[in-house]
Amino acid sequence: MSAMKIDTHQHFWNLNKVEYPWLTPSAGVIYRTFAPAELAPQLKAAGIDKTVLVQSANNTEDTISMLTQSEDYDWIGAVVGWVPLLRPDQTRVYLQRYSGHPKFRGMRHLIHNEADPDWIIQDGVIEGLKVLAEFNMVFEFVAVYPNHLKHAPLLCERLPNLTIVIDHLAKPPIKDKQMGDWAAQMAAAASFPNVYAKVSGLNTAADYATWSAADLKPYIDFVIEKFGADRLMFGSDWPVCTLAGDYARVWAETNTALAGQSQGEIDAILGGTAQRVYRVS
Repeated sequence: MSAMKIDTHQHFWNLNKVEYPWLTPSAGVIYRTFAPAELAPQLKAAGIDKTVLVQSANNTEDTISMLTQSEDYDWIGAVVGWVPLLRPDQTRVYLQRYSGHPKFRGMRHLIHNEADPDWIIQDGVIEGLKVLAEFNMVFEFVAVYPNHLKHAPLLCERLPNLTIVIDHLAKPPIKDKQMGDWAAQMAAAASFPNVYAKVSGLNTAADYATWSAADLKPYIDFVIEKFGADRLMFGSDWPVCTLAGDYARVWAETNTALAGQSQGEIDAILGGTAQRVYRVS
């Protein structure tokens, strides 16, 4: 029996039903509605068994929409929604509401869209994240380098029981072909056992026109060394990835970049780790 393949990072949005403040005409080809029916055949072509559907807006409407879609499509294995973090009492109310849903697994906040780069380390937010840990939910950390990844050690020290997943390897400086401080900050994050990371969104951190597996591989190799495959997960970042290619290309180039790792490591990154972290079956 072949190992399960899981895409841990994909989105849907409906411009007629949910407000996405960041999504404007300047976003280009992704400024339109994206629905499950469009993604389904691309998943089938790639051999993906399940996905993790991730929030796209800091509002209730987006979360409700995702949970509803997960009930209609069995291949949506888990949902990462949104809950307010600045008021822990409200965090608890929302988590009590959502945690009863069979596919709700965690939350994230679009911290990279906050004007304050230190938003995540406010005392109120930390208290809200403590409530998230109580509910055994995942926190997805949109740690876009260089503004947020540096906060990972503080979060881990104050929240040792919270499972933290760094999205998109914190957007390393692939286009500039550098590692530097990104590597040091990622290594610091990896030193905490409750931190995981997604091998996702890397094509849009590279040169949109020319990127290939060769551009991604040094960064993927680095995080495999620091985290180990059992704390890494593949994600397509569809439809954002279409700014620099398509689903098939992201899947193919990621697999090419992973070539040379052991089959066990590849299986972990392409599905095994996600099965455990997001409790996907």
